[in-house]
Amino acid sequence: MTTRLSIVLVGLSIATLATGAVGKAQTFKVEKFDIKGDGGTDYVSVEAATGRVFVSRGSHVMVVEGATGKVLGDIPNTPGVHGAGIVTKAGHGFTTNSGDQTVTMFDLKTLAVLKQIKVGPGLDGIMYDEPDDKVILTNHSRPIGTLTALDPATGDIVATVELEDTAPEGAAADGKGHIFVNNEGKNTIQVIDTKTWKATASWPLGACEGPTGIAYDKASNRIFSGCNKNSVVVDPNTGKVVANITNGTRVDALGWDPGKKLIYIPNGAEGNVTVVHQDSPDKYTVVATVPTFAGAKTIAADPNTHNVYLFQPERGPAPAPPAGAAPPAAGGGGRGRGPQGPIISAWFIVIKQ
Repeated sequence: MTTRLSIVLVGLSIATLATGAVGKAQTFKVEKFDIKGDGGTDYVSVEAATGRVFVSRGSHVMVVEGATGKVLGDIPNTPGVHGAGIVTKAGHGFTTNSGDQTVTMFDLKTLAVLKQIKVGPGLDGIMYDEPDDKVILTNHSRPIGTLTALDPATGDIVATVELEDTAPEGAAADGKGHIFVNNEGKNTIQVIDTKTWKATASWPLGACEGPTGIAYDKASNRIFSGCNKNSVVVDPNTGKVVANITNGTRVDALGWDPGKKLIYIPNGAEGNVTVVHQDSPDKYTVVATVPTFAGAKTIAADPNTHNVYLFQPERGPAPAPPAGAAPPAAGGGGRGRGPQGPIISAWFIVIKQ
């Protein structure tokens, strides 16, 4: 697999922010690599211990060296894959395959598939809950969405929780026995008790539209929810929104770098990332809008290198419809995109400081 550095944008986004009485300039550098390969995409995940990034490609997962864009390997046969969960201490990774309702469990060193775990319909989000040592799946299942917990050592299903929405998205754990789940349809966060595996609370998110990405910061005890147009910060002691952040649209994830106190919100429609500094638990400053690529709506931040990763295929023109074919219906609902052109480039995007 050929890796090629495509373009470098240096110092395009510089802002000054105040942290107390001290000003600090923020400079971001964007690198783009064409990593080739077939398939669309959803989530990207980073393994902080190695700097590797796992990129979903529809029917397989590409493993990329984050710093250089070099393709290191591939995990095949993951139909309808949405994302990968990485458990370094167990030596295992997991992928959510909506196409056949399974989770692929693989060896992190060799990338060899260890087992296929039958879970059920709607597989989508995935994260590792380190404090509780569980792999957490959020499922767009019907008639109601669910959360599934797996044992990272064996892949066994240890709990299934019914949620209030058919579109649960990101999940984050606080290390105090709670998992917070964004519900995209109802614009709420639900709280899951990891001792009983029951939903114990539901918090409305105010001006947030379609919460997807989520992160929890232990130092400030705050939850960050990525939303279209207006992302929010929530106090988990009260369930109340304590801050609002203006950003773009088609947000489908959120990156948090606790060392730099930076939130990264990917705006797929605008092709950029809103970068936000946490000045205090309840005060946030937008410090930059970093250009990336149109459609890039998911993101992952590496807390060790402080690199941030996105991925988006670039497509050529859609093929012309056959002669005499009926035109596509106007205003069709759902997420159908209609005919798509061939992939001409596959952009692995790295934001560095």
